[in-house]
Amino acid sequence: MAPIAVGDVIPNGSLAYLDDQDQIQQVSVHSLAAGKKVILFGVPGAFTPTCSLKHVPGFIEKAEELKARGVDEIQLISVNDPFVMKAWEKTYTENKHMIKFLADGSAKYTCALGLELDASMGGFGIRSRRFALLLDDLRVTVANIESGGEFTASSAEEILKAL
Repeated sequence: MAPIAVGDVIPNGSLAYLDDQDQIQQVSVHSLAAGKKVILFGVPGAFTPTCSLKHVPGFIEKAEELKARGVDEIQLISVNDPFVMKAWEKTYTENKHMIKFLADGSAKYTCALGLELDASMGGFGIRSRRFALLLDDLRVTVANIESGGEFTASSAEEILKAL
C-alpha cells in the first residue's frame, strides 16, 4: 500500500489509551481529528532512544508554539499497547496533557496509513516509520515521512516551518 500523502483523507481506525482509572478506551481516529487541525506523529516504539530523547520532547517543547499557530491537538501513535503508552507518557512530567499518547498495539492503523516498517530482522516485528502529519479536518496538508531510521523531516521544527 502506498503511504498516506498530502491531499488524502486519513482512514478511520481505532486506537487505544488508558483513562484516568486505568481502563482501556478505544477511540476512533476520525472522532479525534474531525473538524480540527491536528498533528498526528508516529514513532517506531516507546522508550526507544531517538523517540524518547528527541522526537517526543521536541513536540512537548514546541507544543505551545504549535498551538499558537492554530494546531488544536497533538497526537502520538506507536505500535505499543495502552499500558506501555501510559507508562511512557508518565515519564514526561512537563507534558501536561499537551500530547495524547495513543496505542496501535497490532499496527493495524499504522498499516492503514501505509507507514509500517518491518523490523523483524532485528527482532522488533512490525513497527511504525517515523512520521509527522498535519491534518486539517481529516485531510493531510503536510506529510513528513522518514524513509528509514533517520530523524529529520518528522520533527516539531519541520512542522512549525510548514505552518
